[in-house]
Amino acid sequence: MDDIQNLVARVARLDPRSGADLLKAVPDARIADVLSRMHIGHAVEVLEEFEPARRERIAGAVPFGREPLWLVGHTYPEGTVGRLMEKPPAVFPPGASAGSVIEALRGIVRQRMVVYVFVTEADGRLVGVVAFRELVFADPGATLADIMLREPFSLHPEQKFVDAMRAVVKRHFPIYPVCDAAGRLLGVVKGQALFEQQAFEISAQAGAMVGVEKEERLATPWQRSFRFRNPWLLLNMLIAFGAATVVGMFEATIDQLVILAAFLPVMSGQCSNLGAQALAVTIRGMTLGELRETPPWKVLAKEAWLGLLNGAISGVLAGTALYFVARSQDQVSPLWLAGTIFVALSVSCMFAGLAGSAIPIVLRRLGADPATASAIFLSVATDISSMGLFLSLVALLLH
Repeated sequence: MDDIQNLVARVARLDPRSGADLLKAVPDARIADVLSRMHIGHAVEVLEEFEPARRERIAGAVPFGREPLWLVGHTYPEGTVGRLMEKPPAVFPPGASAGSVIEALRGIVRQRMVVYVFVTEADGRLVGVVAFRELVFADPGATLADIMLREPFSLHPEQKFVDAMRAVVKRHFPIYPVCDAAGRLLGVVKGQALFEQQAFEISAQAGAMVGVEKEERLATPWQRSFRFRNPWLLLNMLIAFGAATVVGMFEATIDQLVILAAFLPVMSGQCSNLGAQALAVTIRGMTLGELRETPPWKVLAKEAWLGLLNGAISGVLAGTALYFVARSQDQVSPLWLAGTIFVALSVSCMFAGLAGSAIPIVLRRLGADPATASAIFLSVATDISSMGLFLSLVALLLH
């Protein structure tokens, strides 16, 4: 028992690919035992890494009650309720008596916990739910149709985790039935599994914004972590050359006014931070479903306006500092130079707010995760726009 628990703990700490590699040499029945003890969402992801033929053998060795749904979960998109489904342990017709159901459950409860009895018609449609407590205290001759709760709440297998969480947040049931569009019972989802999976999805957003794959864990081998991270870092370096190119185009301007070099990091840092604020609020709104109630153009307009206001305040402070520093320069009026950084910072911050809210919206429209490398794309957009606009205005001022 200690060995199996140790193996479960090791696999749970790894990303799905590394977990599958660890289990590759383990017998199918033992793999099934390990996966059945894990969070079902992570277990399905590990199982998916095996070849289809072996996957079926492992699924066939899963303990009583779960075996069919280990494979069914793979037919649903990642991030949906269907990936967390388990087989309902207690399903009976409406005409079954309470006494006969209790007798049938005697063998089932030794292997699986029964919280609810699900009542279905011959075609599989869910028509009611009976709590185990109600069943125990019911008259043995009463039918399930007499004591069941009719038209029970259910989830759908294609439902996103965030939508499911919004639907169940005020219910707090231990088990939720999952039905198709016709109301046929397909499986059940534990409330705990649903909350844990959504918590993991939210925790993965911070990493996704800077190019860290959702699958990576602290215990992921360094070789796989390297393969996860390096492509995004190379992409970041590639697009960062865009900002470097912009600065290089104005080398002569910087040579004339060396003090500009001291203010370029101010421009870049302020715009990047403001854009990151807009990005965080927009992604949070997507996660909570708030964007469905607010037209995207209103979000973009609000963030652009906030960027302009904050940029104007920052521009006044930066302009004041540049004015006093530039008084020793003969090439250009310090007042004009101060006005230039005010305009550049105001407009650049407005663009940063617009970009921070637009990037996740565009990524989602393209079918990608809104958080995927969004901070990388935002950084290059704000760097190029802020430094490019500031240096362009100064170059015009000098000529």
